[in-house]
Amino acid sequence: VCGAELNYAVGMARLGNNVSYISKVGIDPFGRCIVNFLKENNIHEQYVWTDDDHMTGFQMKEKVVEGDPFVANIRKHTAFSHFQPADLAGIDWAGVDHLHVTGIPLALSESCRETIYTLMMRAHGKGVRISFDPNLRPMLWKSQEIMARVINDAAQYADIVMPGLNEGRILTGMDNERDIAGYYLQRGVQTVVIKMGGSHGTYIRTADDQEYRVPSYHVDHIVDTVGAGDGFAVGVISALLEGKPLPQAVKRGNKIGSLAIQVQGDSEGLPTREALGE
Repeated sequence: VCGAELNYAVGMARLGNNVSYISKVGIDPFGRCIVNFLKENNIHEQYVWTDDDHMTGFQMKEKVVEGDPFVANIRKHTAFSHFQPADLAGIDWAGVDHLHVTGIPLALSESCRETIYTLMMRAHGKGVRISFDPNLRPMLWKSQEIMARVINDAAQYADIVMPGLNEGRILTGMDNERDIAGYYLQRGVQTVVIKMGGSHGTYIRTADDQEYRVPSYHVDHIVDTVGAGDGFAVGVISALLEGKPLPQAVKRGNKIGSLAIQVQGDSEGLPTREALGE
C-alpha cells in the first residue's frame, strides 16, 4: 500500500498525530486492503469513500539495486479519478490543524482537480494551514505546460510549498532556489521549502524574506529513494505542529527523509516517536 499522501499519513500517525485520510476506492481487494492498512496504522478512514463502478488505482514499481526505480501508474478512470467536490460535504473541520496535499490528484481528471481545489479553498476558509508538495508525475499529464499551470494554480492556496529544486525549475522557469521561492511568495504563499537534492540540503525562504539553509544527513547506503519527499514532509509538518522553529522543523524533515531511503518500500522507513530519538 503506497502513494504520496498515504505515506505522509502513515508517517504522521507513527509520530502520534491524529490523522484522517481522504480518498476514494473501488469495491475490490485493493480497496479493502487500503482500508485495512489504514486501520492497522491508526489512520482514520471515515473519509475514504467507495465507488461501485470503478476500481481502485494502483501502480507497479521497478525493483532496483540503486537509484530511482521506474514507476508505472494505473490511475486513469479509477475510483479516485471520479472524486467529486460533493464527496467533501461530510468532512468535519472542527479541530483540524493542518491539511497536506500533493500535485498528483490534480493530474487524474477534471473532477478530481476541481475537488482538490475545493478542498484547499475550504481548508483555507476555515483557517487550516495547508502544505503542498508538487510531487510531479509528468507521465500523468497531457503536457508539461498544463502540469505547470495547474500545479502553480493550486500552490497559491497553500501556506507552505515544498518542491524539489528540479521540480521548481520545471514549474516556474526559474533557475536558482531563491528565484523559485520568490515566484511562490509573490503569489501569496507564506513559506517555500526547496529540497536541493542529495547532499545539498534544504533552502527556506519566507514571506517576510527570512532565508535559511539546513544541511542534509549523510547516508552511506541508499536502498530505495521512493518516499523520501513524503518522509521529509512528515518531519517538517510534525515539528511545526509541535511549535518548533522552521529551521528545526526542516532539520527533522531531512532526518526522516534520510531514514526513508535506507529501506525498501514507500513507508517502511518512517520512524515511530521512539525511533526518531528526539
